[in-house]
Amino acid sequence: MSSKTLVQCDNAPAAIGPYSQAVIANGLVYTAGVIPLDPETMEIVGSTIEEQAERVMQSLKALLTDAKSDLDHVIKTTCFLVDLGDFAAFNDVYSRYFTESKPARSTFQVAALPKYALVEIEAIALLVE
Repeated sequence: MSSKTLVQCDNAPAAIGPYSQAVIANGLVYTAGVIPLDPETMEIVGSTIEEQAERVMQSLKALLTDAKSDLDHVIKTTCFLVDLGDFAAFNDVYSRYFTESKPARSTFQVAALPKYALVEIEAIALLVE
């Protein structure tokens, strides 16, 4: 029988609804969507896509570390942008974090994100044993 472990990370934004920051199951880490919130104040960081993407990637990295994984073990991301016109600028930030081990990725334009964020990223990663 499979089990799941809920991940609680103080260095990434807390859940703003009835969900876990991440769940570990069957050797994989599934993160919730991460938006650009400061983990301490829970306020949006930055007004540009670059600033917000940077905050999201920092939080995603911290969340994966607490879940016993890392960015090199991410196998899939799903990215949500309020404006696909920001795609190139978003890619510049994203590519600095995924250099050698590039995960599969889907990117969508959405009408809105929680707290009026410009970007949200969720990830699936392998556990690092």
